[in-house]
Amino acid sequence: MRIDFVKLSGSGNDFLCIDGRDGWLNGLLVNGGIDRLARALCRRGLGVGADGVIFAVAPEVDGFADIGARFFEPDGSEAELCGNGTACFIDWVIANGWADRDKDVKIFTPAGIVTGRHAEDDYVRVCIPDPENIQRDVRVKIGGMEWTCDLAVTGVPHAIVYVDCVEGVDIDHLGPAFRHHPQFGPRGVNVNFVEVVAPGRLAVRTFEFGVEDETLACGTGSATAAIMAAMRFGWDDRLASGDEPVEVTARSGDVLRIWFHIHDSDDVRDVCLETVVRQVCRGVIAEQLVARALDEGPQ
Repeated sequence: MRIDFVKLSGSGNDFLCIDGRDGWLNGLLVNGGIDRLARALCRRGLGVGADGVIFAVAPEVDGFADIGARFFEPDGSEAELCGNGTACFIDWVIANGWADRDKDVKIFTPAGIVTGRHAEDDYVRVCIPDPENIQRDVRVKIGGMEWTCDLAVTGVPHAIVYVDCVEGVDIDHLGPAFRHHPQFGPRGVNVNFVEVVAPGRLAVRTFEFGVEDETLACGTGSATAAIMAAMRFGWDDRLASGDEPVEVTARSGDVLRIWFHIHDSDDVRDVCLETVVRQVCRGVIAEQLVARALDEGPQ
């Protein structure tokens, strides 16, 4: 089985984009082979190495979207959405000529229709579903301390934990503790440690489920952090009404730009993020790696 790939980075999140529009994935989706393949490809050192694999698929309904996307984590689980991954996917789709670069690209995802396009410089803009299940001032006991955090689902669930300095966070211990806390079960959450640098400016470090480690950026996590911080700290209308973006510095050092419109505490709309997309490499997966993944499980 020949599998071509392109590896791209979205502000430090790296993804493998693979064309599955002709339906060759269907068998793997049925028998679970896609889980094993994703784990093998994402494993650093023994695979290509990535924060996820994104497969281009035919949209489920003709004319409803330009293309479909399926997102798989390094642990083999499927995610509904990935903000930085979608930005990389859009850049790849446009580069392949599968969508018009002068119009918004409509992508059918498990989280719904997501749109995006090229912005200025190396930025790609992605507009994601409105946040759901917003919860504020959720108290969680970890490590002998009681923490107060905010929660929301922006395609996938996120917890926002406010800290004085993100550089000082012991994310290797606190990340898994929040991610697997029974209060967020059974699925758990992505955990975003957020430092408010100034009104409209954040620094964020994220521990992502599926990756089960800190990543260099998280698009939906940055969007959730920006929204919840604007609510908590009462930032002015320029930020809360989408006239100006909230700037989020990721662990990679790249700055993501987040726009949204807060109507009230439970009604946030028009959420869009811009992230820096870079192509890293392209190639062909070795047949031996594919065979081992499908025949023997994760390598």
